[in-house]
Amino acid sequence: MMNDVKGYTATSRVYNFSPGPAMLSREVLQCAREEMLDWHGSGMSVMEMSHRGKEFTAIAHQAEADLRELMRIPAHYKVLFLQGGATLQFAMVPVNLLRGKKSADYIYTGEWSKKAIAEAKKFCAVNVAASSEDAKFTYVPTQDQWRLDPNAAYVHYTPNETINGVEFHWIPDTGKVPLVADMSSNILSRALEVERFGLIYAGAQKNIGPAGLTIIIVQEDLIERALPGMPSMLDYKVHADNDSMYNTPPAYALYIAGLNFQWLKKNGGIAAMEKRNIEKAGLLYDFLDNSRFFRNQVRTSDRSRMNVPFTLNNSALEEAFLEQAKARGMVQLKGHRLVGGMRASIYNAMPIEGVQTLVAFMREFEDRHG
Repeated sequence: MMNDVKGYTATSRVYNFSPGPAMLSREVLQCAREEMLDWHGSGMSVMEMSHRGKEFTAIAHQAEADLRELMRIPAHYKVLFLQGGATLQFAMVPVNLLRGKKSADYIYTGEWSKKAIAEAKKFCAVNVAASSEDAKFTYVPTQDQWRLDPNAAYVHYTPNETINGVEFHWIPDTGKVPLVADMSSNILSRALEVERFGLIYAGAQKNIGPAGLTIIIVQEDLIERALPGMPSMLDYKVHADNDSMYNTPPAYALYIAGLNFQWLKKNGGIAAMEKRNIEKAGLLYDFLDNSRFFRNQVRTSDRSRMNVPFTLNNSALEEAFLEQAKARGMVQLKGHRLVGGMRASIYNAMPIEGVQTLVAFMREFEDRHG
């Protein structure tokens, strides 16, 4: 599907540091633009296709095949393309994975794990096995601090917390208890052993595609016993048995995700993307560590490669910083309302040039105001 794109020189494009919906690569957007009115000679836009027609079925099957190849997903895992965002998964996970048990373990490292915990409490007892709330979520609790219940139905954690910029750079060991991960903000950004997880879920709007699509990767043997009386739309097995077509899927979002998977494959896959992400994050953190004007408060070992929050020593200059950055073609740098300051989200599609431009501007801003 992906065409070679030449001569894309749109001058209106900015460096979009939004935490989500996030920027997509120019190549993906240009390909979608070229196929907008007529997908591969079908005479239709993807937005007009029947989700059960051969054209869209081909798109969906190719997207799944490419994702499986990129992430090396074993055959005994189901890949589902659903709706509702990661937020719906906060409920679908306990609905499907309790399997007769009464409790689940959760790791509390920020706002998104907080929301997952609150939703899970509607269905089961929640054991908060570890928390970093004591330091305002600026670190990841090491596993020796965890107090896991061997009888828990599963262990849930959020590998990357977008608001505070904290990321696990290791995969927890939960023994025979299934490990569940909300990878909405760092999926496809680093190499991963899928076999270490019982279930992975991710909203698409950061590293995959447009908002509206949610991806679930789950071991087949975990989806046989949803809570009784739950709506069919909350049952993973219903969706798995219908190849994610139980109802009309988020068709166009899935199509764009498929283009993004092809772009990743074309550009070296996840290993190459991880190398670039390390370089981008390192460039920005190196500047912050050597600045007397800007600072990042996350423990060095737990800093996110995807979301880099930072503050100014003089908070009165924040608006000037944001306005001047926008004038230089850098947008969506305002921090989350819960923590303030600034935040640069540098997902897969952010080129190294975007981070270089940001660092150069920050250095100039510090020289003028520091």
